[in-house]
Parts: sequence; C-alpha cells; structure tokens
Amino acid sequence: MSRNRKPEAFQGSEAELRALTAQVDEVHRATLPHMYAAAAELSEQIRERPRTAERLPEPGLDRRRFLRGVGVVGLSAFALAACSSDDGKSSGKPSSAASAPGQAAPAATGSYTGDLLVVALAVALENQAVGAYQAAVQAAGAGKLGTVPPAVANFATTAMAQHADHAKVWNNVLTQAGKPPVTGVPLKSQAAVADALGKVTDIPGVARLALQLEDQAAQTYLFAEFNVAAPAGIETAATIAPVEAMHAATLHYLLGEYPVPADFLPVDKAAKTDDLTV
Repeated sequence: MSRNRKPEAFQGSEAELRALTAQVDEVHRATLPHMYAAAAELSEQIRERPRTAERLPEPGLDRRRFLRGVGVVGLSAFALAACSSDDGKSSGKPSSAASAPGQAAPAATGSYTGDLLVVALAVALENQAVGAYQAAVQAAGAGKLGTVPPAVANFATTAMAQHADHAKVWNNVLTQAGKPPVTGVPLKSQAAVADALGKVTDIPGVARLALQLEDQAAQTYLFAEFNVAAPAGIETAATIAPVEAMHAATLHYLLGEYPVPADFLPVDKAAKTDDLTV
C-alpha cells in the first residue's frame, strides 16, 4: 500500500492485530520488574545525591554513564528503528525539537529541576497518551468513529493501561524525591492535541494522532537516555522506550504502513522540557 494514500478503515487482519497487541503486552509485563527496580534505584540515587536532582548533565557523555546504559539503550534503539519511517523524517506536524543525544538538556525552571524535570515531562507525556486513548475509546463507544473492530479497541485499552503503568512509576520517583506528582497533562501542546482529538471521525484519524504521541514519547525517552545524570534514570527510560516503540509499530500496521528501519534514530519529535507548564 502506498504510504501517501490515506486509509479510510482498518487495513489489517484482526487476528494479526491481536497477536501484535499480545506481543506488546508480553514485553511490557516482562519489563515491569526491571522498570520498578530501576525507578526505585533512581529514587535512591536522587536521595543520596541531591545534586543529581538539581542539575542537568554537561554536554557529552562520560564513559561510566555510557557503559551503564549501553545495554538497555541498544534494545530501545532497535525497537525505535523498527518503527521509524523509511526516510527518517517526521510525518504530520512536527513536535518541538529536542537536543540531539550528547547535548545538554534545556535549563531547568519551575517546581522540578535537573533529572526530576525530565521525570515530570515523562509523566506528562504518559498522561497525555492515557487521555488520548481514553477519549478514543469513549468516542468509539458513542459511535463517533464508525465501526470499530474489537481488536482495535483491545489495542487501545491495552496501550492506555501500559501508559498508566509508566506514569505511575515516574510519579513515584517524584514523590520519593519530595516533589508533587504530576496530574493531568501540564503541557503547552495539550490544547492542540485535544482539539485534534475532537475532530477525528474514524479509526485512521485516531491512529495517526496516537502514532504522533507514541513517536514523541519513544524519542523523548531516547533523548533522556543521553541527557539524564543518574544512571538509574538512563535504565528506567531505556526500559520503557521499547514498549512505546512497539505501540508505534502496531499503529503503523493498523494504518496499513510497513515501516523500514532508518539509518539513524531521530529525536526530532522528542518533547522539550520547556513544554511543561509546571
């Protein structure tokens, strides 16, 4: 199917979509123990080294941080490459660009600083995804999206639950650091996302919007892997990123698109910390 053609309905097999959804859930469940362990270690590192939570790393990667994260980064890089487009460019309206891996993250402002600013951004993005899938499920239930195959609804509810799990893990890091949890979607981009959700009238429209959010989340985690100071922060981000990438790959299938690995993994869709409004 041409990538330029916009599908009017679900293009794949329900059996295949259910299988893909089951694979994503299997990976998610398999990574949960490591994700919780890495997040707990991150909380401990922040408590033991308060400065880690109050500053962002200098440009470039030191050897110890790189070696600590390279194993899990490799897994997420593979997953991200698998769901990238064949030209490596953004589709649709691009999100705010983020610094390339190895560059310093933006200066911290507001209630959260340093690594905790990146953690707060992660929670906001996860909450945004949860809200988007929830709105889609509600719209489908109200008959606003036409005929919705059960396999499509199953994927939406599965992805929504997984994003909620990720938000819970990150929020726990914030509360353990004595910071308030992030509730709602305190992002400057949320108004545009909500407006776009209100205008979609079919499955492909919802899938394409969800794909933009999944791409943004996955690439933000890739960016975070190279821009947080705490080693456990690198591990936590690298544990979650493959699941977000698998969501994106499944949405490509739902849209009738078959992604080809890109030569280089982009971060042009990664969210910037200054998108936060808290």
